[in-house]
Amino acid sequence: MPVTATMGPTASFRLMTDALPERDRVEVMREVYGRTVLKVDLDPLGPTHVDMQVRALPGLGIATGTCSEFRVHHSTSLIDSDDLVLLVALDGASVMKHRGREEPVGNGQALMMSGEEVGLNVIQPGGLRFVNMSFSLKALSPLIGDPAPALMQPLPTSGGAMRLLLDYVRSIQDAGDVLTPEAWHLATTHIFDLVALAMGATRDAAEIARGRGVRVARLRAIKAEITAHGGDLSAEDIARRHRLSARYIRKLFESEGTSLSDFMLCQRLLRAHRMLMLSNPRHAGRSITAIAFEAGFNDLSYFNRAFRRRYGATPSDVRAAALKG
Repeated sequence: MPVTATMGPTASFRLMTDALPERDRVEVMREVYGRTVLKVDLDPLGPTHVDMQVRALPGLGIATGTCSEFRVHHSTSLIDSDDLVLLVALDGASVMKHRGREEPVGNGQALMMSGEEVGLNVIQPGGLRFVNMSFSLKALSPLIGDPAPALMQPLPTSGGAMRLLLDYVRSIQDAGDVLTPEAWHLATTHIFDLVALAMGATRDAAEIARGRGVRVARLRAIKAEITAHGGDLSAEDIARRHRLSARYIRKLFESEGTSLSDFMLCQRLLRAHRMLMLSNPRHAGRSITAIAFEAGFNDLSYFNRAFRRRYGATPSDVRAAALKG
């Protein structure tokens, strides 16, 4: 299907033009994504290609994906809200025209514009890999005051609150619809915290955001990195990668009632369990000692005890069950 949709605590759909007959692509883009979702007129400037995931949260819209070159016009007839719209160019380039100004948005840059005013976005040849978000002005303005100074001002994405925002948005997009309504509500709050800091939050809002949205986003990013490495990182490695102190990282985990060492142990055990379950055929002939060592355990007795506490079975039991299956 060219458009796949899910409904739950949030509404989401994926739009893929490659699944459409070529003759229908422009019309679907104009009507489904352009006029219905973005409230803009879309005119292709070359062969049409779009693959994006769109999610609607209370007061917040998120679209992530790739597209070919387009002329995107937000005209007077399509204005129906005062949302603030953030475009982040992860790869590729675009030129934004808004409020009498013209600004390029290239690799690793972001730009904010007002949804209650006319604007033009010209996606350049080669297309764009992007994150596009819309924020309710009513919900965001108490955190930032007057948004005007932040409009049409290039925002770097290589660090700070904007980097945390993008990493956090990517992680909740990846989570899909498995999150509970309460988790989505919290995620929306955290995203508003982070975008407010990126734009220039008020002093009170910044203090709250640093103890709420920033803390959660950092912890989520750290967990994702530990998981990606199968728990095979030290506290010092993580601290260096995230430019934080090891003490601060440990406190982030303690705020959730756990510890960094416990989380890393769980990831190492999970890695070993997957190898024992023969999820990859190359592990079939490997000894349990070799698997334990690869998962980051130097003490086989400790590995066996920790594994049994975690899974209620020995590594040998799990291997035997996998071979029978």
